[in-house]
Amino acid sequence: MRPDDRDSACLLDMLQAAEKVHRFMQGKTQDAFVADEVLRDAIERNAEIIGEAARRVSESFKNQHPEIPWRKMVAQRNVLVHEYDKISVHEMWIVATFHIPNLIENLTALIPPTPPNTE
Repeated sequence: MRPDDRDSACLLDMLQAAEKVHRFMQGKTQDAFVADEVLRDAIERNAEIIGEAARRVSESFKNQHPEIPWRKMVAQRNVLVHEYDKISVHEMWIVATFHIPNLIENLTALIPPTPPNTE
């Protein structure tokens, strides 16, 4: 797989996970988020996917797009996976309600359009 193909695949994985988070959070208050263990788990799982996919993006691509918080996403993934006992519900709320919408906007601009079906 060429690096640009792998980068595109990772970006798409990131965007799809971010869109799930955004969809899951529609109409949720912070109190509802805190009270809903299943929702929090879903948000955390998709944040893990975003961080892992961000880790897999080539360094050259990351360097070309400093507007994406690559290191922060990977660091968040590491906390979720390795330091699960230090997960902050408040921080996850901020990720889900503030950072994810910005990420969706930034990623959408980077993902190449799907070629039309020629069948």
